[in-house]
Amino acid sequence: MERFEPTERTTLKRLPNRGVFDREAVYRILDESFICHVGFIVDGRPFVVPTGYGRKGDNLYIHGSAASRMLRSLARGIEVCVTVTLLDGLVLARSAFHHSMNYRSVMIFGAASLVEDEEERLEALLAISEQVIPGRWDEVRLPNPSELKQTSVLRLPLEEVSAKVRTGPPLDDEEDYALAVWAGEVPLRLTACEPVADPRLPADIPVSHSASHYSKTNGRSLRE
Repeated sequence: MERFEPTERTTLKRLPNRGVFDREAVYRILDESFICHVGFIVDGRPFVVPTGYGRKGDNLYIHGSAASRMLRSLARGIEVCVTVTLLDGLVLARSAFHHSMNYRSVMIFGAASLVEDEEERLEALLAISEQVIPGRWDEVRLPNPSELKQTSVLRLPLEEVSAKVRTGPPLDDEEDYALAVWAGEVPLRLTACEPVADPRLPADIPVSHSASHYSKTNGRSLRE
């Protein structure tokens, strides 16, 4: 399907014109970010945990310690709500009331399941690695059996999903456009700085390609 079918939970009640259900547009947002926030309820208590993730095809993968309360809870198939947000700018209006932000966000509802197939687990860990820094997986030692045993990987199908996006200048009340107040946008971007070597790194080892050529938005493609 090229679009996500809106549901009661993903239909925007406020400012519905900002809703995005195009699958490619949603995946583009997911592929650009690092961190998701996973919301769930255990024993009647709400939790929201930030964690890294990776997308492969129509699945979102998260991983962590096999002893993690979040992963152990989610592996039981409880309902989760996962959010991802990219902040693109601060929107400065002529009135305090109409100040806003430009952003791209995704909300995912569903139930995660434990990935037990070893081949899929490795593919998921590769996807998570590529989400953070493309090409790094090919430069390092891969997980050994002991490390894999200590790691849990969860799969969340991308089925009940929507995005919300705001772009453009402030939207002031018509009478406020006559005010002598500067209004506009302060764009924000995530920028990579020069890599800093580990103090224990031998001086004759050059900076890896994945680090020296890193850019979160350079050459990113949809992960099929």
